[in-house]
Amino acid sequence: MKSALRLGVLIIAFWPGLPAFAEDKTLEDRLKQVEEELRQHRATIKQYQEHERQEGASERRDGVSNMSNEPGIGSLPEVGKDLRMQTQAPLSFGSSGSGRLVYAKPFVAAPKAIVGGYMDIQYRSHRNGVMETGDYNAIRNNQGTTNGFDQQRFVPFIYADITEHLKFASELEIEHGIRGAGETEISLEFAHVDYLISEPFNIRAGILLVPIGKFNLLHDSPLNDLTDRPLVSQFIIPSTMSETGAGIYGTFYPGPTSKLDYELYVTTGPCGSDPDGTPRISEETGTKNSRQRKCESTADGLDINNGKAVSGRVAFSPILGIEVAGSGYFGNSSPSSYNPLSITAVDWTLQKGPFEIIGEAAWAYARGNSRAIPGNTIGFAPGTTLTGINTFNPLAAPPQRMQGFYIQGNYHFMPSFLTALSPKRFGEGSTFTAVIRYDQVNLNRDNRGENQGQLEQISFGLNYRPVEDAVFKISYQYMPKAFNPNSGQRIHDSALVISAATYF
Repeated sequence: MKSALRLGVLIIAFWPGLPAFAEDKTLEDRLKQVEEELRQHRATIKQYQEHERQEGASERRDGVSNMSNEPGIGSLPEVGKDLRMQTQAPLSFGSSGSGRLVYAKPFVAAPKAIVGGYMDIQYRSHRNGVMETGDYNAIRNNQGTTNGFDQQRFVPFIYADITEHLKFASELEIEHGIRGAGETEISLEFAHVDYLISEPFNIRAGILLVPIGKFNLLHDSPLNDLTDRPLVSQFIIPSTMSETGAGIYGTFYPGPTSKLDYELYVTTGPCGSDPDGTPRISEETGTKNSRQRKCESTADGLDINNGKAVSGRVAFSPILGIEVAGSGYFGNSSPSSYNPLSITAVDWTLQKGPFEIIGEAAWAYARGNSRAIPGNTIGFAPGTTLTGINTFNPLAAPPQRMQGFYIQGNYHFMPSFLTALSPKRFGEGSTFTAVIRYDQVNLNRDNRGENQGQLEQISFGLNYRPVEDAVFKISYQYMPKAFNPNSGQRIHDSALVISAATYF
């Protein structure tokens, strides 16, 4: 309205001058003069319109600012795009508002979180019925099933830059999501705050990935070229292994081409016994059930003995493509005595062109795991050997010493005829990888002369990555020493495994 009024005033003021132009100038001169005047007035009108637009925007900002002195007041934001206000008052119990208070959170006013994650799905076909059928195992006479599909993992990530020096990272893991509430495992894999001081020294606190070996730190399904995790990373280093605690990490550069990375944490510690004193480390599951997240529900995630664990990893890379690392973990696992669990590991990565050789070896010592602890209620005097408990041999004791390793070779390639056939599907960023891996673990080195604690596996695989972050895998597994959880027996087995995994 104001713009129209101003335009009318300009036209009225300009109109009386037109006859004078007609008296003194030729028609051509008068037309040129009128065109010039119109051009100038169009420019003036455009300036007024721009001024009006800016005034209106300023009035709207002032109105929001005036209405938004308190969190939860004002128009609803478009989360992730619009700022609620230029300067937002801090949210507190002194804030006023009603239903809008849910939008008054600081991350809505200044969105900075990133949501992503990964998922995988697999199909397995075994020679033996090693796949479990839940409560139907008894009906099937503990035969299990030989093949099936499984949505193994759905893992959302949430990362955020709180400030330039304060970072947040988390991973929520949902395993076997199609199953019922009692069978689906939902847990925080990690959730921690990092305070960045300098590259050589930073502080981390929260639920931490324990730095034992490299695989426990880089265990995402889309990263790995085979579907199944290495045996040593399942039974000796029970990935994914995480605990609540705090510590430091950083990077040094000893030479012009070398790099040294380290992590050092103090955490809650392992859970090595059930409430009745039964050891949780066994020939069947290795150290899996000693993880904090697997502790009995009466003490799930809590410190059972006033003790803390210490873990650390140091990785040295002399040149790009070569890394060798050593790591360790030490913490008391008993609620009533001193029975420490220690795990030591070395890992290596060698890359040269399209070839890679990676691997890991680990040794675990669960001191006192073979003897009854004070206060147990399973009928053994403290210090007595627990013969026949958590072993396949009824005359043997539960394991104390374990060891295992894997070595894996990868070859990355892309046939030129496929690139020529379909550049979009097999062009830059796409690759095939041929894989071979040898796994071996011994889950009871104290039981000499017996093979009950040994597992052995050779895997041959081929995968295709349309992009680096997504992969389709196929592999054949030959297992001369395997285990059937349905019958509780060591067996020979083989399997065909097909899977897909992707980040999102």
